[in-house]
Amino acid sequence: MILAIDIGNTNIVIGAIQKQKIMFTARISTNFKRTSDEFAFIIGGILENHQINPRDMEGGIVSSVVPELKAVMQHTMEQLTRKPILVVGSGLRTGLNIRTDDPAQLGSDLVLAAVAAVAKYPKPIIVYDFGTATTLSVIDPQGNYIGGMIIPGMRLSIDALSAQAAQLPYVHLEKPQQFVGSNTVNCMQSGVVYGNAAMIDGLSARVEEFLGMPTTVVATGGLVHLVAPYCKRKLICDDHLLLDGLRILYEKNHSK
Repeated sequence: MILAIDIGNTNIVIGAIQKQKIMFTARISTNFKRTSDEFAFIIGGILENHQINPRDMEGGIVSSVVPELKAVMQHTMEQLTRKPILVVGSGLRTGLNIRTDDPAQLGSDLVLAAVAAVAKYPKPIIVYDFGTATTLSVIDPQGNYIGGMIIPGMRLSIDALSAQAAQLPYVHLEKPQQFVGSNTVNCMQSGVVYGNAAMIDGLSARVEEFLGMPTTVVATGGLVHLVAPYCKRKLICDDHLLLDGLRILYEKNHSK
């Protein structure tokens, strides 16, 4: 069993993986001010609740898009497991051919999602990740990562709207009551949810035009299940895509 942790800008996803089976997942809020001792207390408690002794784990792997937390979390995991911890970065073998202007700039979360998508789904592939930012990754028929897009995320967009428009309130992201809103809150919820669904449909069609062939469309991230039901095209929702990517990279790089 390995401990796999993916640190995003908003949430940290924690998973225990036995061979190819994810035994459990948990989410905690990202707080770059926490120390390794604080993280060890939180993560140790989560493992204890699932009746898992971290010392029994063979190792672990961490990915972080928050630079301040990369070394902190590596130290935390080494404290808990007493095993060496892999960190997703330029020194790790991924097996992914990244054909962008500067492959070193590609975020570790995008690498994880692409590695897992190539392993699990027919190519070419479009991968959406709904987090603080909504990202789009394009993988060509040969399995090469050829580029993508970075788009303001759903929560970020609606928060910015509330903050910058004097008469618009703070609203919760939830299922819209109807397509055409009949009050301000309904209008904002409908706009962000149906707007993102239409964006997925439209961008996916344009990527297929760019590639000249149909694609497999995969989506992951904390907000994917809010927008997916309103998309008109087929969408594969994969909650564990990044954890699967962490497992694959661990297997590629761990020395038995």
